[in-house]
Amino acid sequence: MRQRVFIYFFIVFILASLIGGSVFTTYSQFVSEGPLTAHKEVYIPKGKGLKQIARLLYREGVIASPSVFMLGVRASGNLSKIKAGEYSFPKHSSAKMVMDILVGGQTYIRKFKVPEGLSSHQIVALLDKAKGLTGEVSQVPKDGTLLPDTYHYSYGDTKDGMITRMKNAMQRTVAELWETRAENLPIDTPEEAVILASVVEKETALAKERPLIASAFVNRLNKGMPLQSDPTVLYALTNGKYDLKRSLTYKDLKHPSPYNTYYIKGLPKGAISNPGRAAIQAVLQPAETKYIYFVANGKGGHNFSETYAGHQKNVQNWRAVLKKAKKTPKKADNAQENTAPKAENTADRQ
Repeated sequence: MRQRVFIYFFIVFILASLIGGSVFTTYSQFVSEGPLTAHKEVYIPKGKGLKQIARLLYREGVIASPSVFMLGVRASGNLSKIKAGEYSFPKHSSAKMVMDILVGGQTYIRKFKVPEGLSSHQIVALLDKAKGLTGEVSQVPKDGTLLPDTYHYSYGDTKDGMITRMKNAMQRTVAELWETRAENLPIDTPEEAVILASVVEKETALAKERPLIASAFVNRLNKGMPLQSDPTVLYALTNGKYDLKRSLTYKDLKHPSPYNTYYIKGLPKGAISNPGRAAIQAVLQPAETKYIYFVANGKGGHNFSETYAGHQKNVQNWRAVLKKAKKTPKKADNAQENTAPKAENTADRQ
């Protein structure tokens, strides 16, 4: 069989030499390094003939000669074996390597990363920017129904299909973690666990702090105290559709909303973000502490306390950090953007 393919290959290149150029030159062009200077992804649509594919690859700078590529494909008996899809071609791929990649059918797999704590509107906005996804999201899902993770997809997959995968992943994750929950939690349903996790997710970006934040909130709920979480106020004002881009005010804390945990006791009406697995686990297995209060420490994390007096001391320390930061305007702006609203408002948590 191999001998037959070689003979066919040899005959085709002899015909090529009759048109112009030697057999050796034509074959050398087929197996020599190609023009790509860096790896590149190219989508081969369904229904395209060899000539159209060769021209597409040439336009994309993958091959140096459409005619040499077509001769090589025909000579090797692979004319009917090329598969549609998106492919990644390494730099300097020869025309033969390009052919082998197309025949092998190992299409390029793209990655779509969903960070923890985004709202569903923000996730849909990322989907709209993702290259290769098709269609439109038919309906923005409720917050708390999409699991942040890294998802793999192929060129031509639909945005609605990605949404369905995120929903299914969240349902599986919550069902799994719910079975591992600690006893005596002030949480009655998996949905409530996701709601509290969505608040924890927005309060801290530090993995080690999630169980501590969750513990403080669980302790507050057990004592009948309001959560008084600034991110819930932000959500009450924006519904997760946009960033507020300003510091919260004391007037904002009084904004009447079932999501504003300064205005209501207990959990918000619904999730205020899409929490990741770690945040959900932290809520269902919180650290065992007596913490009731926490405030930013100026280092990206928080200081925790069991008493209001201890909390006030931590607040004073935070205000000293802010005062020092004001001496350098640029640093002060960054500090306010990242943590000032939380520190300013949590000072009065009781």
